[in-house]
Order: sequence, then structure tokens, then C-alpha cells
Amino acid sequence: MIHSQKILILDFGSQYTQLIARRVRESSVYSEIHAHNYSLEKIKEEKPVGIILSGGPMSVYDDGAPDISPEIFQLGIPVLGICYGLQLIAKHHNGKVEPAQNREYGKANLKISKEDLLFKSVENNSVVWMSHGDYVSGFPKGFEVTAVSENSPVCAVSNPAKKIFGIQFHPEVAHTIEGKKILDNFLFGICECKGDWNSQNFIQQSINDVKQKVGNKKAICALSGGVDSSVAAVLIHK
Repeated sequence: MIHSQKILILDFGSQYTQLIARRVRESSVYSEIHAHNYSLEKIKEEKPVGIILSGGPMSVYDDGAPDISPEIFQLGIPVLGICYGLQLIAKHHNGKVEPAQNREYGKANLKISKEDLLFKSVENNSVVWMSHGDYVSGFPKGFEVTAVSENSPVCAVSNPAKKIFGIQFHPEVAHTIEGKKILDNFLFGICECKGDWNSQNFIQQSINDVKQKVGNKKAICALSGGVDSSVAAVLIHK
């Protein structure tokens, strides 16, 4: 098998979505990116150990803004919402999302206000990276605000009973000093990942899959010269 556990990343158009997947895999956990409208049925079939909701450039209240089925939050699968993902969590739990007077872009200090699994061993007032035009100003009963920043009254929320967590900043970028620790807390402390995946297993399984599908027939590989097709060509050659 390519993996024994999977983290599913739902993409809402963030420029950092691929980087989220990379960070998860760097922690020896398999991850897959799918569009935000990936069906609930497929999610149930695949049984991921965790779901990450990426950031995105739109407001959750814009016409045509990407959304998800609220049933995702009822599956019992741990969910981490990042930036736009946090605001989606707020929208689907009767929270409050408002336009910010000034778009917040750049470094901020994370002020941890309550103990939380997501911030275990994370240094208070550490630097995080913000990139958002809306902000969350309130959450309903069942959620606790666990961190704030100078311009974000809700910088992180937690509902351990429902295994739902959200952060306004981007832990996947290098500018967030404790970002790896925060992601690892989600992967290992909350999702209980084993950390037993590596890229070599993925390569070998992919080669085996190609062999099984082609059998004793012939396959045609169309090579554009880009990274994706070049990788595909190498796998098919092997």
C-alpha cells in the first residue's frame, strides 16, 4: 500500500495548498489534495484520519464562494481549518465573519490565551504569517477561542469534543516560526498519525500500479516537459 493513513486536504484556491501537502508529507504522513467540492461519499469511502481545509482568496459570503457540506463536521474525523478554512468553520457553526477594515498581510504575534492540543509546546507570542481580508469575531457555544493577535480577536478556535480546530494564520509557510510544531500537533496529537509513510513507498506502489494496469500490453506516455509529465514518464519507464 502507498499509505496506511491519509490526510485529506480540501482546496479553496489558496496559493499555499501544495505547500500544506508538502509539510504533511515531510512529517512522514501521506496527504492528498482535492477540490473543495470533493463528494462526501468519497470522503467516507476513503476514511481519512484528518481533514485540512485550506485558505482561499474569497470571502465566505461572496456569491459563488467555494463551500463544503456541513456534514463533514459530523463525521467524527478531525478537521483543521486554515484561514479561509477557519472562516468556513465559523460560517457553518453560527459564528461571525466580518470584513476587516484593513487586509492583514504579514507577520503577527500569536497570543495563546488557553491551553489547547494544537498549541502543545508552542511558544507564546511566536511569529505567525497572516493573509486575510475578513476576520472571525465570534463563535457559538462549544468552541473556545484559544489564541488572538493584535488584529484578530479570534486567531484560533478549538472544539475538542467535535475534533474541530481552526487558525487564522498559515502554519505551512516558513514565516510562521512554530508552524511545523502546530501541524505536527494536529497530525500526531489529534489525528494520531503513525508517521510511517515515505516517498519511496509511493514510487514503488505507483510503478506496481502501472504494471498491473498495462499488463502485457503497451502504454503511450505524452510528455510535455513539465514536472508532472516528466515524473509520470519516469514511473512508466521504470
